[in-house]
Amino acid sequence: MSRSVSNRASLWFLAITLLSFLAASTAPTPLYHLYQEHLQFSAATLTLIFGVYAISLLAALLTVGSLSDHLGRKPVIFTAVVLNILAMLLFINADSVAWLISARVLQGFATGMATAVLSAALLDTDRQQGPLINSVAPLLGMAAGAMGCGLLAEFAPLPLQLTYWVLLALFFIQALYVWHLPESVSSQPGAWASLRPTLHVPIQARSTLWRVLPLNTATWALGGFFASLAPSLLRTATGSTSNLIGGSAVAALTVTGALMIFTLRNRPAANGLLLGGTSLPAGLVLILLGVHNASLTLFFAGTLVAGCGFGAGFLGAVRSLVPLALPHERAGLMSAYYVLSYLAFCLPSLLAGNLTRTFGLVATTDGYGAALILLSLVALFGLVRQRSVKVCSADVG
Repeated sequence: MSRSVSNRASLWFLAITLLSFLAASTAPTPLYHLYQEHLQFSAATLTLIFGVYAISLLAALLTVGSLSDHLGRKPVIFTAVVLNILAMLLFINADSVAWLISARVLQGFATGMATAVLSAALLDTDRQQGPLINSVAPLLGMAAGAMGCGLLAEFAPLPLQLTYWVLLALFFIQALYVWHLPESVSSQPGAWASLRPTLHVPIQARSTLWRVLPLNTATWALGGFFASLAPSLLRTATGSTSNLIGGSAVAALTVTGALMIFTLRNRPAANGLLLGGTSLPAGLVLILLGVHNASLTLFFAGTLVAGCGFGAGFLGAVRSLVPLALPHERAGLMSAYYVLSYLAFCLPSLLAGNLTRTFGLVATTDGYGAALILLSLVALFGLVRQRSVKVCSADVG
């Protein structure tokens, strides 16, 4: 087999594996209402089940994120796949909230480990296509998991188990195939030391990180809301009992985001931030109108518009930050970025889940949406102001 064919096969395997992990991460989303009916738990408990996943993923990024630099890519990929196999078995046998939480904790850690090592392996394999796959595959995976699980839950038997059996088979195949990959790094000392959680933002990137943080927070917080409370919200607002509704909402948001990333891949970072700062609040307004008018059309139209902002804001933030770090500073900068992003992904949703006890789901959604709109507009104001300053400086020069 020629080197180019081998690299292409490796690239496909790594991309599909990354997509599979993210598909598994959103597979429970369309099933949350079934779990609620079966196990009788509240919206606050639902967001806890969702939140422990993100926190566990964050813990993995902070501890084992660079482990493959020392042990090699293949053993770390294999370990992550095995951990996710165990998580699928927990989901299949889940008959209590404790089992669901255990499954999500294990799945979150496996996904965090896999995200770090697969991203590195994709860059090792193809410096040109690797970054694009790293940006698009997770969003497509989230869409595939939510929509695929929704379809199986709606039309196939065993709605609470069948999706996990399919994923279990897929991960088992991946665990066997990973040993056929060429190893892209050699073993290095320092594996134990690499497990110590560290964060580092280079001085020259700090002002930019603060500038993109409001929009980035709004973007990830919207993703967290859709992955946790959106299916329940749609059932409450519209009265729909379809298992496809929740998965369709997640798929609409993430597929639109992925398409926007692909569309803007060669455009300046500022374009992405500007589009994100305008599309996200516009989409949120439509989403809230859809909720109050019990209109699926308005809700999904808003989701598509917000999805444009979701993808554009994510890409704009990353492309604003990466060039500011020296090669030996990039890992630390991106770790810090993802820590802040996953905190935004889970903490606001956990808070919203608890607030539903007092204010109800619709009123909590109104407050949540208003806060994200405000964050987006703050970011947009800062971006426009910075561009005005640059134009004035250029005119003076």
